[in-house]
Amino acid sequence: MYDVIVVGARCAGSPLAMLLARKGHKVLVVDRSTFPSDTVSTHYMHQVGVARLREWGLLDRLVATGVTPIRRLNFSYTGITLRGFAEVEGIGEVYAPRRTVLDSLLVDAAREAGAEVVEGFTVTGLVWENDRVCGVRGNSADGAEVEFRSKFVVGADGRNSTVGDLLDAEYHSVHPAGCFVYYSYYDGLDWEFHHWTGFDRQQFGTWPTHDNQHLVTVMRPLDRFAEFRADVEGNFQQVYDQIMPEFGEQLRDSGKRTERFRAMRYPDNYYRRSAGPGWALVGDAGYHKDPFTGWGISDALIYSEVLAEQLHAGLAGERPIDEAAREYERIRDERSADTFAFTCMISELKAPPFYETVFRAAGASELGLTQFFRMIGGGLHGKEFFAPEHLDVLYTAAGTPMGERMYPATAS
Repeated sequence: MYDVIVVGARCAGSPLAMLLARKGHKVLVVDRSTFPSDTVSTHYMHQVGVARLREWGLLDRLVATGVTPIRRLNFSYTGITLRGFAEVEGIGEVYAPRRTVLDSLLVDAAREAGAEVVEGFTVTGLVWENDRVCGVRGNSADGAEVEFRSKFVVGADGRNSTVGDLLDAEYHSVHPAGCFVYYSYYDGLDWEFHHWTGFDRQQFGTWPTHDNQHLVTVMRPLDRFAEFRADVEGNFQQVYDQIMPEFGEQLRDSGKRTERFRAMRYPDNYYRRSAGPGWALVGDAGYHKDPFTGWGISDALIYSEVLAEQLHAGLAGERPIDEAAREYERIRDERSADTFAFTCMISELKAPPFYETVFRAAGASELGLTQFFRMIGGGLHGKEFFAPEHLDVLYTAAGTPMGERMYPATAS
C-alpha cells in the first residue's frame, strides 16, 4: 500500500513524487513512457520555475547538462518592441532545456528521494473503495495486468489525461484554442530569445536550448492549418521572411534543421475539476493554456509544489486529505487566473487597443520595461501590472498624454 500513486512522471509528476518522498511518504510513480524520451513542448522555463529547481537542489544539475542560459528577451507585438530581462526570486537567467534532458533529471530526482518509479506502465482503470479512488490498474511493459493500491491518486498525465477522463472530471473556464505551432531544432544560428508577432496574425519564436542548437517555431491561426501543412518547410520559412526579413535570410543561409518538424495543435484552454475523494489532477491534466506564453513547465513545477504541501498536510493528519486537495485546487485557480486570462488574450495574435497602449508605454521607459519583464517572469501578477494606479506610473514615465491612456475598464 502506497501513500500516493502519481500517474505521469514528467514536469508535474516527478517533482510531486520527489517532494512527497522527501517528506517520508511512500510514493509510486507510473508512466507509459520510458526515460529519456521526448515530448512536444515550448521547453521554456520562466524565472519562478527555475527558482523551484534551485530550491529543490536541482538547478546546478540542469546547468551542468550544458543548456544555454538566456539573459535577454526580445518581444515584438504588431510593431511594439520590448527588450530586456528582470531578475525574479534571485534568478538572473532562464533556460529552455530539451525535454529528453529535463524530464530524465526530474525522474532521477524522484528516485533518489525514495519514490518508486515504474516506466512503461499504461493505466487502464482506477480502483475504488467506498466511493473513493484507492489505486490504479494497468499493464506493465511486459503486458502483465497489475493493480496498485494507495491512500491517494494523482493524475499528472498531461492534457489528454487518462486519470481525468476515467474520473470524468468536468471542464470549466474553457476558452477555444486560436492557433497551431510548428517547430524544430536548428544548428548554425547565433540568436537570443526572440518572440515576434506580425500584423497578419503570424508569429515566430526562437531561443537557445541544448547542444548549441536553437528551438525555432512559428504560430498561425487554426484556420490556416490545412494550408500550412501542405508545404510546412516553405510556409515556415515564409513567416520569418515576412515578419523579419533579416532573420529569414539568416535562417535560410545559416540555419541547418537537424530534426523533423513537430506540430502542436493544442486543445482548448481550460481548467478541469482537479480534486475529489481520493484524487487530484496536476499540471496540464487539470489546467492547460496556449503555449504562446510558455508557462506549461513553470506552472507544472509551481503547482506540483503546492499540491505536495497540501497532500503532506493530509497524510500527516493535519487536516483531512480531501480537504487539503481542494485547497490546492483553490490556490492554483486563484494564482493562475491572471496568467490564464493574459495567455488566452495574447495568443489570438491580435491584441485589443488597451493592451497595445499598455505595451507601447511599457517599452518607452526603463521602469516600464523592468515591470513588464517582472510580470513576464512571474515576479509581478497581471492584476498588479494592469492595475490603474500602476498603469498611471507607467504612462507618466512614458510621457503618454492623458487623452491616450487606457485602463482595464476601457479595454475592448
